Amino acid sequence: MFLIKAADPADPGSAGWWEIPGGGMEFGESSAHCAARELYEEGGFAQVAVGPVVATQHVEFTFAGLHFDQDEFIHVATTDQAEINQPQGLEYLEALAFQGSRWWTPQEILASDERFLPPRLQELMAVLVTGEFPDPPLDISPEG
Repeated sequence: MFLIKAADPADPGSAGWWEIPGGGMEFGESSAHCAARELYEEGGFAQVAVGPVVATQHVEFTFAGLHFDQDEFIHVATTDQAEINQPQGLEYLEALAFQGSRWWTPQEILASDERFLPPRLQELMAVLVTGEFPDPPLDISPEG
């Protein structure tokens, strides 16, 4: 799984987190097209096959001093491109937050003590490693 290391630019003491690529959908854009676009912008992946939505979540958070309240659709996507290129179109705040990226194996994610976004990524990964995609998609909204 391709993950991005990020930290809140408004919180210099932040330890940061590892997150899946993603971002806001443009007007009229499908979530699958958005996923492909974000994989290019954030990881330089030009050729991806975007699969089904495997999870959804509703999140509210503050990043860079701005409040976000959004519904998210998480797709499975594959690529034959093993090499990670430089991001191809980070927005200003994304560029400030970006600290690197790497491929993770499912086992590394499941065994890690790192902070992940979405917060329930390890729970989702435990389902995905079975090879079955949940239908309907899992709701992995933060508990609480």
